[in-house]
Amino acid sequence: MGPATLRLRQELGPRAPEVATLRHGDRVEIIARRRRFVKIRTAQGAEGWTDIQQLLTAAEMQELLRLAQRAASWPSQGAATVLGGLNVHTAPNRQAPSFYRIREGELVDVVDHQVAARVPFESRAATAEAPKPARKPRSSKDDELKITPPPPPKPPTSWLEMSGWASRPQPPPQAAPEKAVPLDDWSLVRLSTGRAGWVLARMLRMNIPDEVAQYSEGHRLTSYFSLGQVDDGGQAKHHWLWTTITKNLQPYQFDSFRYFVWSLKNHRYETAYIERNLRGYFPVTVQAVQVGAGQRARTMSGFSLIVEEADGARYRRTYAYDSYVVRLVSKTRIAETGPPQSPSSRP
Repeated sequence: MGPATLRLRQELGPRAPEVATLRHGDRVEIIARRRRFVKIRTAQGAEGWTDIQQLLTAAEMQELLRLAQRAASWPSQGAATVLGGLNVHTAPNRQAPSFYRIREGELVDVVDHQVAARVPFESRAATAEAPKPARKPRSSKDDELKITPPPPPKPPTSWLEMSGWASRPQPPPQAAPEKAVPLDDWSLVRLSTGRAGWVLARMLRMNIPDEVAQYSEGHRLTSYFSLGQVDDGGQAKHHWLWTTITKNLQPYQFDSFRYFVWSLKNHRYETAYIERNLRGYFPVTVQAVQVGAGQRARTMSGFSLIVEEADGARYRRTYAYDSYVVRLVSKTRIAETGPPQSPSSRP
């Protein structure tokens, strides 16, 4: 069963009495079907009707578990919360079953992003066939002679010429304009329970302090990281790295990144480094980096991110930073050719 909870009804219809309430992961058996509705039997023997789109096959449940296992090893791109309840779906689709609801103020880790077309969701359970009813015994009336009327006569082959239609000038055929398919931005989030699922990205709010978020210039924050902190009069002030995107529904995750430093002199945040007009991809990571070589090599704080450059290839850029000083220390072309935001393309 896909959703967090599912109410079974005795008959089809919203006013039909409820016969049972199921939980995510409960096993059920399909015993009858009417179009997209199915009658199921629970492990306790209760029988009722529900929408088949709310059911997951055993294979789909295994895929959901494997997604959680893969997401557990991916670096967090920042914690996020919601201003109201938000459903977590099994797939990046509004109609996919929702197995969890994020509460207001609850934190989740953002680990990935994907743009998906807003199309009808088809669960594999929809292809499952209900048991066929027992065949009724053949009646003696079935053996009686059945009289089939003859087919109606066909029109003459020259009916177009006879009607004069063929001699009329016909307008050239015009192809119907293709209707654009709406798209949605989806974020893959990791829950505190260890499960992972998809939520509408526009409903998330990255949990970065407002005194920093005010510098986003109206752009959407897609990731953020603390790069250390300083003490200013007894208050801990973090240095921050963040990525933002100007327009939604892009195949990449950010088009700018910025490094903020808290100024002890001016008691405010100041931009130490910024790059714009990028095509950047997750994951962004924070780690120690080696600067220099041989005896002069030293370890510095740093971060890395993936950027698509003018040649169309993607490179992992690694930066080292020390207070206001940020410099690029390495650039490595990555072999990944598919969209890194797709979980199936991850190694």
